[in-house]
Amino acid sequence: MPGRFQVLEKETLAPGIKRMVISAPLIAEKAKVGQFVILRVDEYGERFPLTLVEWDEEKGTITVIFQEVGVSTKKLGSLKVGDQIRDIVGPLGNPSEIRYYGDVAVVGGGVGTALVYPQAKALKEAGNRVTTILGARTAELLLLERELAEISDELYISTDDGTKGFKGFTSDVLKKLLEGGRRFDYVFAVGPAPMLRAVAEVTRPYKIKTVASLNPIMVDGTGMCGACRVTVGGEVKFACVDGPEFDAHQVDFRELMNRLHAYVDKEREALEHLEKTEGRC
Repeated sequence: MPGRFQVLEKETLAPGIKRMVISAPLIAEKAKVGQFVILRVDEYGERFPLTLVEWDEEKGTITVIFQEVGVSTKKLGSLKVGDQIRDIVGPLGNPSEIRYYGDVAVVGGGVGTALVYPQAKALKEAGNRVTTILGARTAELLLLERELAEISDELYISTDDGTKGFKGFTSDVLKKLLEGGRRFDYVFAVGPAPMLRAVAEVTRPYKIKTVASLNPIMVDGTGMCGACRVTVGGEVKFACVDGPEFDAHQVDFRELMNRLHAYVDKEREALEHLEKTEGRC
C-alpha cells in the first residue's frame, strides 16, 4: 500500500515539464473537473497550486502536470518514484460548469493544457461538439496532443515560432475560425494571463460566453490570505474560493498580470540561491 502523498509515477513530457501520479485517496474520492490542489514539497517549502489533470477513485491517485519554473516546482520535479510530498490539500476551488452547450471551443496554452484535457473530455461526454485549440512557444513544448486529438472533434495547433501548426497564438486561431464563419456557444480558456486576455477580446464582439480559469498567486487556498484576489466585474474575488473560473469578459487582466509579476525578482533570487546550493552538494 503506497504511503500518504507518495510519488507513484513520474514522466517528463517536455523540457522542464513533468507529469506525476501521486497517492492521495481522499482527494481522488472527491475531485471534480476544474479543481486544484495546493502542495508543499518539504517542511521549508512554500505552498503552491496545481491543477488536477486526472484522478482515479479506485486506485486512490491524482495526476498533476507542472513546469519547473521556480524553487518549489524544481524541488517537486527532483522527487523520485517512491518519495513523499510533505502536504497536499484539496480538492480546492469550484468545479467547472460542465453541461451541454452545443458547439464549444477549448483553448489552452503552455502548461494550461493540463486543464484543457479534463475539460475537453468532460464537455465531450456531456454531448458537446468540441474544438480544441492547443498552443505552445515551440513544438517540443506541446502537451497531450495525442490525448486531445482522441477526444476532440477538431484539433488545431499553434506555436509561437511556427515549428508546428499555425504560426502565432491560440487567440489568432480562434479569431480566424470566427472570421471564417464558425460560431461557438461556449469558449473555455486556460493558460498564461496575456493569452486569456487575448481570447476574451476575440470573443467579446461575438458575445460568446467565455470562461477563463485563472492561476494567480495563492498561499492558503481557503480565502483567508487574500493573495489570489482578482477583480471581476468591478468586484474583488478570491480565485481559490470564488473561482478559479470566471467570466473572461469581466476579469481585470491588467491588474492580474501586475500582481503575477510582483515577486518575479524575489523568485529569481531564490532560484539562483537553490542552484548555487545544489552546485555545492
